[in-house]
Order: sequence, then C-alpha cells, then structure tokens
Amino acid sequence: MKNDPASAKLGELEALLGAIGAAREVGVAVSGGVDSLTLAAVSHAVLGNRAAMYHAKSPAVPSEATARVEALAAAHGWHLEVFDAGEFARAAYLANPVDRCFHCKASLYGSIASRSAAQLLSGTNLDDLGEYRPGLRAASEHAVRHPYVEVGADKRMVRAIARALGLGDIAELPAAPCLASRIETGIGIDAAMLALVHASERLVGAAVAARTVRCRVRATGVVLELDAATLDDIEPRRRAELAQEVGGIFADAGFARTVSFAPYRNGSAFLVQGNERS
Repeated sequence: MKNDPASAKLGELEALLGAIGAAREVGVAVSGGVDSLTLAAVSHAVLGNRAAMYHAKSPAVPSEATARVEALAAAHGWHLEVFDAGEFARAAYLANPVDRCFHCKASLYGSIASRSAAQLLSGTNLDDLGEYRPGLRAASEHAVRHPYVEVGADKRMVRAIARALGLGDIAELPAAPCLASRIETGIGIDAAMLALVHASERLVGAAVAARTVRCRVRATGVVLELDAATLDDIEPRRRAELAQEVGGIFADAGFARTVSFAPYRNGSAFLVQGNERS
C-alpha cells in the first residue's frame, strides 16, 4: 500500500538519497546487519552505479555477515568492495578502551575515504542516538551522513522498509554488534579470542535455538547471555552441559575460563561512567 508508514518513509529516504546522489557519488558502509543492508538496497535502487558499497572484513566481523553482504551484492548487482580497514594494526583499538568503537570506525571511514571521494553514508538510525556510540564521533570527523536519522527512521521503521523492499529474512535479522563488543572494556582485543567467542555463540545458538546469544569475555570468566525466554527454558543439567562444551572450546585454545549463564542485557560488557551500556 502506497500510503502505509513504511512506504511513506521509504519515499522520504529515496528523495534524500536522490538529492545526495545528484551532488556526488555515495559510498555506503555495509556491516551486514539490517540497517546497512537496507540502506545499500535503497541506495542502489535510487542511484544505480553512483552508489558503491564498502564492507570491512575483519576478525571482529562474523563470517556469515560477510557472506550475507557478498550474496546480496551478487544477487542485486551492487558495486561492492570488500577490504581490510586495518583496525587490528591500531594499538588504541587493541587496548579496548571504553571508546574502542571510535578507533574502529575511524579506521573504517578513513579506509573508505582513501579509496573514494564519495559522500559516505552509514546505517545509523534514531534509536542509536540514545545509546553510547563513540563511533558517531568518528563519523562526524569524516563527514559521514546518516540518512535514517535525517528522515526520522528508527529501528522498527528500518525493518518495515526492509519488508516493503522484499528483502525477506534480512528484515528480521537480530541485532549483531561486532565480536569485539563481547570483550569487557580494558581486556585487550585478540583475534584468536574473537574466534572462540564466535564459535561459542554458534554452538549455543544452534543447540538451544536462541534468538539472542552473547558470549561475554570478562575478567571473572566467560558469561553466556541468552534472551530471557530461552534461558528460562534450559534445564539446569543442559546448562551445565553447554557450559562444559563452551569451556572446552576456550580450554582447547589455551584460554581456560569459568563459564556461567545470565539473561541478555544490551551492551553489558561496557562500563561508561558507572553505567553498563553498548
């Protein structure tokens, strides 16, 4: 229906992208989540070859996210460049300070800017503005525009737009921050550790069909956070079995850790002025 909210907001987004693209080519930073993939789809539909997509492949990016980006690009004819943004060469990033995301996004946007003079776009939406997002400072320093924010679209609206575009399962993708977000602030980022985190999340997710799984590496051990409904349904014996399996993944790689369970909390690996946020 042309008059439904998603169609109306999509029209606003298309008009904005058309105006941006009339002045210069655009480059969309595509992580592999619903926000950036939907923005890429609309940008390509409106601007064609005046829109290019940029995806950073990294130990912090789940392999399935990269595969998803590449599959959509091939299916829809996007111009896609996959590259290494180089954040693992930055000591400030590896130290995992509270503003780690700033250093990651500075590497990302700087790397794209070195490849293109296009206007950079991100999939930041209105909901993101209410969270601790040091990456937005990096975006500001690189003059990145946030089309969803400019047209007043939140996460729910982005999903509605994805459905209106016929993007199928993309519209229902759960939130999936980078793997580095699982490491408690102050614990150094290590590519091998991120691989263990990813393997643990895939194992637990497949075993209990959880919608949300986070494998948090903390100073006190590994905490498996699951959405409350799934966690409540797991019997104590099964929890113990899963904890043992995940503990084995870490131990086999030389990282002996105690493993426990907790309800999922958004961004609970971060400490910001005494509050835990993402």
